[in-house]
Amino acid sequence: MKKHSPSQDGITRRDFLNSTLLASGAMLLNQVTPAELLAQQNGDDFTGYGGVGDYANSNGNTEAILKAGHGIRDGAYDTLKDVADTGETFDCLIVGGGISGLAAALLFQRGTQNQCTSLVLENHPIFGGEAKQNELEVDGQRLTAHQGSAVFWVPYPYSFIGRFYDSIGLRAPRFEYQRWGSKEPEIPLSKTPYDMSGEMPKTYGFYFGKKFGGSGTWLIDPWGKKLEGAPITAQQKADLLEWRNGHHHRPKPKYHGDPITRQLDSITLEEHMMQRFGISRETIRTLLSPVEGGGSGLGPDALSAYAEYAADFLYPLPEDDADQMFPGGNTGIARHMMKTLAPDSITGAATIEGVQRGRVNFAALDRKDQKARVRLNATVVSVEHEGAAEKSKAVLVTYLKDGKLYRVRARSVVVAGGCWTAKHIVRDLPATHREAYDQFYRSPCLMANVAVRNWRFLYKMGVSGCRWFEGLGNYMEVRKLPVFGAPSATIGPDSPTVLTLKCLYSYPGLPTQEQGIRGRTEMIGTSFHQYEQQIRDQFNEMFGHVGFDAKRDIAGIILNRWGHAYLNPQPGFFFGKDGKPAPSEVLRAAPFGRIAFANTDLAGIMDHRTSIIEADRAVRQLLDHVITQS
Repeated sequence: MKKHSPSQDGITRRDFLNSTLLASGAMLLNQVTPAELLAQQNGDDFTGYGGVGDYANSNGNTEAILKAGHGIRDGAYDTLKDVADTGETFDCLIVGGGISGLAAALLFQRGTQNQCTSLVLENHPIFGGEAKQNELEVDGQRLTAHQGSAVFWVPYPYSFIGRFYDSIGLRAPRFEYQRWGSKEPEIPLSKTPYDMSGEMPKTYGFYFGKKFGGSGTWLIDPWGKKLEGAPITAQQKADLLEWRNGHHHRPKPKYHGDPITRQLDSITLEEHMMQRFGISRETIRTLLSPVEGGGSGLGPDALSAYAEYAADFLYPLPEDDADQMFPGGNTGIARHMMKTLAPDSITGAATIEGVQRGRVNFAALDRKDQKARVRLNATVVSVEHEGAAEKSKAVLVTYLKDGKLYRVRARSVVVAGGCWTAKHIVRDLPATHREAYDQFYRSPCLMANVAVRNWRFLYKMGVSGCRWFEGLGNYMEVRKLPVFGAPSATIGPDSPTVLTLKCLYSYPGLPTQEQGIRGRTEMIGTSFHQYEQQIRDQFNEMFGHVGFDAKRDIAGIILNRWGHAYLNPQPGFFFGKDGKPAPSEVLRAAPFGRIAFANTDLAGIMDHRTSIIEADRAVRQLLDHVITQS
């Protein structure tokens, strides 16, 4: 397959380090960013290779997306000039085409019996937000992996989420996965990127790198061996065993807002772990961070303890097979919503396999005769009521597309993008809402999809999942795919596969906001070539002893950079503190004039289900209080 090959005569390491140090300070001052300096000196060695298929030009936040977003942040559109009025007016305009935005469009159309018009403005080249996929060709086989949003859970059949899934054609949410196809003894494989890391069976391994002494140590079946042979202190072993033994016996809050949940929200997750397990802060920060707490982007030191429990109230079925995953993660859910919203937007039948394997018909997304439309590559830079919010009859929305500014009108707006842009683009946002948004902190994530020609090197070790404690990322697993989107119905050690490295950026002990800023500085200040080399070196170090050779065995690498991937709910985020309301409640309580707010960050739970639930709440507010009174 073709692979991005950066120029060898680009900037030197010394030049890079100097520019990064300069740019790091500039970023803190909201000036030039590392990515912008890199782009000036080295072309687009930021975005890198994007794979094949409909998602090839939209792997995470590309350089173009980054520049547009930083233009908003830096005030480039504070004064709007040369704006072309499209002459369009919509009953509802949705800012953001991720899961929350698509759900808002779908629920709005249903709520108005498809009698009203809606427009989704999405800044990426394809819809889905973080629910997008990468596709790679490896030795003639098409492999699919997720860019961000990954897992969904089988819900109770009559729950809101259950009914919503059913309405978009997801009526058989338990998938059939690839079977073992080798004559050699079978070892267990994951359905998701998190199965092994949660259970850590006998086929799980820990790798301790050079910072633990020596040249690197593998420990296979660490819990079965009670960590014997791990190059860590006796106290750290005792701490980890205590954590492991008690990890599956979590406190059971009865409902959101009960005394247990409020107490958890008053302390950090790290404090809670120390109290609950009696383990040291050092063990948590050295061996459990950021994975323990990583579902909210940072390590336990920076998060509300309730962040670990809040998703329990989304009520999936309590069954072992409830965790499910499309080949490209929740891309599948975004595609099912798009297919429902505009049936010819994805070619093929409205079946799970048809929606998975169909191609996106981009021409069908933004047709004039459609009630619901999606406009891509459209970065919203301004949302403002036409006149005073309480008396306004319309909202003016300005967006950037192909280097030009355009304006449309809407009777109502759902701001379904993240907090980091919402607070900049809503021009007449009240002080109360701005103060609330100032309490939303976000951190980055790099999802690196590494295509290997086979995973026999792991099979030789008796490993199907592993975790490490230094370097890029923290864990990875061999994943079997649903057969409706897999290149073959079977999988074995000689099958090509994609190994996904989820890379978080935590700096234990620093304030939550500062950790996010530092993480973004590091992530966008590192070129594709440098990340690529780091991954190759890391794989050679970890697996070279069983014959792995990165030059031969890695078929391609795609990087998906998400600068604001996770909301990091600090203590007090969920229920407020010092007598003040929770910041999300200020934004959720009612529309601001004709504008309602959605997005998963308002729930504080990084889960696609909350994206849908927040969209439903926002749309109902507009239908009840805005559209009906227009």
